Amino acid sequence: MSDPTQPDDAAPPDAPVNDTPVTDAPPPSADQVKLALRKVKDPELNLNIVDLGLVYEVAVDGSEVDIDMSLTSPGCPAGPQITGDVERVVKAMPGVTAVNLKIVWDPFWTPDRIEPRVRAYMGL
Repeated sequence: MSDPTQPDDAAPPDAPVNDTPVTDAPPPSADQVKLALRKVKDPELNLNIVDLGLVYEVAVDGSEVDIDMSLTSPGCPAGPQITGDVERVVKAMPGVTAVNLKIVWDPFWTPDRIEPRVRAYMGL
């Protein structure tokens, strides 16, 4: 006899769990991803990573997002926090099931990559 508290189509408790996110939303555009990345700040400078010029490339392939970015230096102490925030913010976007984040050092980041209006604000 079946358990009346469980739906008839409930999976058995020992059934494998599917960890793949399911989404019916269309994938975001690269511009939408860049807009979302403005929420990620370098905690030392309190500026978003897009204005800092740390995001080099964003590509969307179906529900997967590929991001090439850099840090202000190879030994950046905020690196793990920044990369974790990037993955968290992008994975939370509707239509995204995977984020492939690649830290690149070519070209090496310099303050010249900072948005001109932000550079002016900083007095650079």
